[in-house]
Amino acid sequence: MHRILAAVLAASACASSLQAQINPPSPADPVLTLDAALAAAGATSPAVEAARSGVTAAQAQRTIAGLRPNPSLDAMSENIAGTGVYNGLRSTETTVGLSIPLELGNKRGARVAVANAQLDRATLYAAMTQADLRLRVTQAYNDAAAAERRLVNAREQVAIADEVLRGARVRVSAGRASPLEEQRADIARLNAQGAAERAERSASVAMANLVRLIGRGATRLDAAWFTRIENMGPRRRLAAQDTLAGAAAQADLTTATAQVRLARSQRVPTVTVGVAARRLEASNDMAGVFSLSVPLPLFNDGRAAVDLASAQRQQADAQRRMALLDVEQAIASATAEAENAATTARNATGPTLAAAREAARIARIGYREGKFGQLDLLEAERTLAETHAAAIDALATYHDAQARLERLTAEAATDARDVR
Repeated sequence: MHRILAAVLAASACASSLQAQINPPSPADPVLTLDAALAAAGATSPAVEAARSGVTAAQAQRTIAGLRPNPSLDAMSENIAGTGVYNGLRSTETTVGLSIPLELGNKRGARVAVANAQLDRATLYAAMTQADLRLRVTQAYNDAAAAERRLVNAREQVAIADEVLRGARVRVSAGRASPLEEQRADIARLNAQGAAERAERSASVAMANLVRLIGRGATRLDAAWFTRIENMGPRRRLAAQDTLAGAAAQADLTTATAQVRLARSQRVPTVTVGVAARRLEASNDMAGVFSLSVPLPLFNDGRAAVDLASAQRQQADAQRRMALLDVEQAIASATAEAENAATTARNATGPTLAAAREAARIARIGYREGKFGQLDLLEAERTLAETHAAAIDALATYHDAQARLERLTAEAATDARDVR
């Protein structure tokens, strides 16, 4: 009987090996790495496609802004169907000519400056969209990997609870323990099974979310990535204006400044000049005609448009300063959070987890030898399960903090147009 009891209870120490028998991963299943997930998402993301279309539209707008105004073909007949000498077509005067607007005040250059600023902003938006997508995919991958680990941990607890229940039944049958011990073990087994079912549903949802985001299926994730903790050494200090958010705020200010220049150029009248040839029907003679048209700014001199553009520029400048402050604060907070998460993850996956495993091992041996009671064993196993869960949570928090910090410190190109 002692041999049977020892064999049954010693199996609980091999719970991790039992996991390999529960839905074992096939070596033939391809591993979906984070880089592969990012590449797949970038190829199918409608957000990236929309941002690229915005850049194309801004490029077309830049071409339009550089175009000069079209000339006009003018034709006019006078002195037709009148009275007296103007009866019929005898005194008709026909004038045919061309007229073209002359944009004074460098209006075309001002339009091009606005279009260039808008193109730079659209390019920055495309880069920000890609950075946001990278953050979303990384977070989804992290959630799926963490859910996968939680499912493994839950299944391990089911296997351990089954072995503890078998051991309790053996002890009760041998008269070495009361039936209450078997009932406690059975309750622990039912709780473990319920937790495993919940973990399985969570893992299924997390994987489905990742698959929808990247547009391709996945069977296995990169377990080594999830457990890897990089050294949090001193980071290269990145000025707030060099981040994507800072560059976007500066691009908005540049656009507003160009709008002020455009509004000022609009105050200079656009002169239309024309040259034509006139034919006099009565004498069959030809004569030249020259015209000049200058708008009179009596009701709208453009001052209100300049005031509006100037106010919007002041607003953009204030928003830029606010954005830089927000970026600096966010980077400082995210850096501290990532470093704290790294410390917690190292402790949870290192000394703390090792101590919990050793405590569970001692409890199993003591329970087998009759030195510890069942409550001591269940407490040790519960502590080990909670420590495993805490380690998984710490790793997930670390990767999430790292992803958010990378998004905040994403560096903008020196010239936004270089990234197109």
